[in-house]
Amino acid sequence: MDYIEKVLEKLKELARKLIEALLGPEAEAEPELIPIPVNEPRRR
Repeated sequence: MDYIEKVLEKLKELARKLIEALLGPEAEAEPELIPIPVNEPRRR
């Protein structure tokens, strides 16, 4: 049983590392986009 507990602990650790790698250590809010004015050419 001790072996199974060690394996489960390793799997938990790997899963935690995988989730952190995919999602990042902390979820950060996306910065708001700032609208940039663009001079559009007049249509003929």
